[in-house]
Amino acid sequence: MRTKKSGHVPDPITMQKVGAIVLGGGRGTRLYPLTAVRSKPAVPLCGRYRLVDIPLSNCINSGINRISVLTQFNSHSLNRHINNAYHFDSFSGGEVEILAAEQTNETGDWFQGTADAVRKHLSHIRQRGVTHFLILSGDQLYRMDYRALLQTHLEKDADITVAALPVNRKAAEGYGIMKVNTKCGIRRFVEKPKDVALLDTLITPQKVFDYFGLQADGKEFLASMGIYAFKADVLEQLLTEHPEWDDFGKEVLPASLKTHKMFAHMFYGFWEDIGTVRSYFDVSMAMTGPNPPFAFHDPNNIIYTHTRMLPGVRVTNANIKNAIICSGSRIDRATVTDAIIGIRSIVNEGAVIKRSIVLGADYFEAPESRLSHPIGIGKNTHITQAIIDHNARIGNNVVIKGSNKLRDSDGAGYAIRDGIVVVLKDAVIPNGTKIGAV
Repeated sequence: MRTKKSGHVPDPITMQKVGAIVLGGGRGTRLYPLTAVRSKPAVPLCGRYRLVDIPLSNCINSGINRISVLTQFNSHSLNRHINNAYHFDSFSGGEVEILAAEQTNETGDWFQGTADAVRKHLSHIRQRGVTHFLILSGDQLYRMDYRALLQTHLEKDADITVAALPVNRKAAEGYGIMKVNTKCGIRRFVEKPKDVALLDTLITPQKVFDYFGLQADGKEFLASMGIYAFKADVLEQLLTEHPEWDDFGKEVLPASLKTHKMFAHMFYGFWEDIGTVRSYFDVSMAMTGPNPPFAFHDPNNIIYTHTRMLPGVRVTNANIKNAIICSGSRIDRATVTDAIIGIRSIVNEGAVIKRSIVLGADYFEAPESRLSHPIGIGKNTHITQAIIDHNARIGNNVVIKGSNKLRDSDGAGYAIRDGIVVVLKDAVIPNGTKIGAV
């Protein structure tokens, strides 16, 4: 795929003047029950990562090491993960700083939106020598060299640059949609347009795609990825002069079109906004196939996470196909197909796990402390289209079966969302229990 290129990637000195702000997200109700005890960025990903590892790793791989993570809801596990995983040497000048919602003499409110979260931490975020800020989401899966985004930002001398992704009409209703000119200057920005007539006015002309040597291929709308580059002084000015603007997509960006230079930066790679249980499940299942859409094995773009001292996987006479098996796991004479088995998982004899995610455990359970139902998947238990959260104790001869025909509901130790059975963290599912489409 050919893209229009010019200029040069910002040099390391310029990148040292860039600060990144990762938004920790709100209550994450659409990802419940995975967010029942953790924030969205702390949700486990592919067995051993957390969602927040994606933007933090993109920053590190792009030469950005001055990073603030804004948190509010259920932030304990996120804080612990970041503190354990991200350390810079004292000579680099870098750090990943956690900024939680707090009461001050000026305000005692919770964050009212993405822009309000940044506004309330401006006094902490101001850093000596920082000339530009990146605003990033903590719950998306993608790989981006932010230097390319900043290249567009600097070449256009933009006040604000928005990362843009081509989408089709149906998807356009769920994103901020931009109307741009042939040089990608943003002329309109509409948050989640539903009206058909309005959407028709936001179609991207083919000549814009021609500028990049591309065809629309049915994706004729440019959606905001929720990734922004701001001049530092512009960001502070907009947030301080307009305290009524709480959200970047709904208020800051549309209103700023009248007074500031805004451009779109085109992105063409894989990108998934993991906002629902279904999107989380589907992208996880795609990662178990022979051609996953996102490569965790790229040696040039490492995805960093908490380093754990765990033993290797132990597999005894098991039948495993298309699966991700993580460190510290033990699989004994079981069948695992199209599944993710997270760290410290225990899958006992006769168990069958298909199209499911087992998140594993936070700790190894000593034999003398085990309850009647040990942590892990019991003997002869069958699990299909399900997510088993950390430290769950699934008994013997249990059947857990999700189905797209199931309605959302809540039960003892589990919840059904988007046709997927989610067993809650620390839940106990007794022997012989049947859950879902059984």
